Amino acid sequence: MDESLLIPPAELLASNDAEAGESLERTERHSLCSMRFDLQWDSAEARHTDTQVSQKLNLWRDIFPPELEAGILDKPVGHIAAHDYRVGELIGGLQERDRFETRPQSFNRSFRKGQYVEPRAGRFYPKGFIAGTRGIYPEEMTPFRVTRSDEVLGIDLNHPLAQREMRLSVQILNIRQAGEEHGGMCHDIAELCTLNGPGMQARWQEQATDFFSDLPFARMSGEVDAYFYQMPRLVDHIDAEATRQISGLYGRLVPSGGRVLDLMSSWKSHLPDDLGLVQVTGLGMNREELEANPALTERLVHDLNLNPRLPFDDAVFDAIVCSVSVEYLIKPQEVFAEAARVLKPGGRFILTFSNRWFQPKVIHLWQDLHEFERMGLVLEYFLRSAAFSNLETWSLRGLPRPADDKYAGKMPFSDPVYAVWGEKT
Repeated sequence: MDESLLIPPAELLASNDAEAGESLERTERHSLCSMRFDLQWDSAEARHTDTQVSQKLNLWRDIFPPELEAGILDKPVGHIAAHDYRVGELIGGLQERDRFETRPQSFNRSFRKGQYVEPRAGRFYPKGFIAGTRGIYPEEMTPFRVTRSDEVLGIDLNHPLAQREMRLSVQILNIRQAGEEHGGMCHDIAELCTLNGPGMQARWQEQATDFFSDLPFARMSGEVDAYFYQMPRLVDHIDAEATRQISGLYGRLVPSGGRVLDLMSSWKSHLPDDLGLVQVTGLGMNREELEANPALTERLVHDLNLNPRLPFDDAVFDAIVCSVSVEYLIKPQEVFAEAARVLKPGGRFILTFSNRWFQPKVIHLWQDLHEFERMGLVLEYFLRSAAFSNLETWSLRGLPRPADDKYAGKMPFSDPVYAVWGEKT
């Protein structure tokens, strides 16, 4: 396990649960705990870490894998326990009966009102698209994968991690004495860490996913980007906690004292102050936004969708970061090729994003993808460039939204963070 990805628990989470009693120094059988789970696994293309934070786990009621349960009892805040699982141990293994072929007409292309959806190989769709097959109802939203979309429709209903070895680690973030409880639900930790996304970012059987049919880079607004971005938008696109997590990731991946390109930059670069960077070049669409960014030492207004050529010499940057913006690229392969050109050998290209965007300018494909599939799309950009190695993805979900956030009353969780990065070969 790469422990450098772990954030100090005192900074990560502090419990203010009114139902919990006083803080405890070590876990007990009836403790309430906040915990961070890191699910790590490998595909042929990349290494993957999917992080889930749970703010209120009951060690008496909730179901932990036995191998991990023994490792978290009578342990202090900050303690980490981990276990390696072979294929089929943490979740069910591959069921061949859940891989089959059927008629192309079994896919309801008009399932989404007002849209016509053509199935594409490697993509995920809610099960309602194949209602009537294997007793599936139209209301079923669990994703399934299309494996073929030619003369037959290939379907895989298995969990996308069914054939993966995995490492699951847990870090204790907070321990409190459980008070009197009224109701509540039981959590299955294996399900908590593996459901609704993990595994979907990898290719199916090492075959390239068909992301690029059906005009994927079309957008709602056909106007040139310069018109849309001529007005400065000095607003936060993600909440403060998600911003802090992205900053922490950059702090671990960007080399100290280096030269960094902040691609598609705005008034914040999300780079930590203690890296001692000698140069931070911001390339963005609005001069006023760039001028408001104190991290930048150089500012350039440049439209990558109009001209993906980067105005820099070869091999000049130690790292490139791109924060909550990759979803706006309409020529991503050209941009990734340019990123490789201007990076020094071994330099990292790091892209982070969440689940928010400017509706008029986001590409059509991005909106149609499951959140975890979007990491797969960015991985596909890297793979098609053939210029990067040591590819990795990271997801982070479940952190509490800051108490002073204007959406805190309606949205208890911080914005999710997704990241994909690679090193120039």
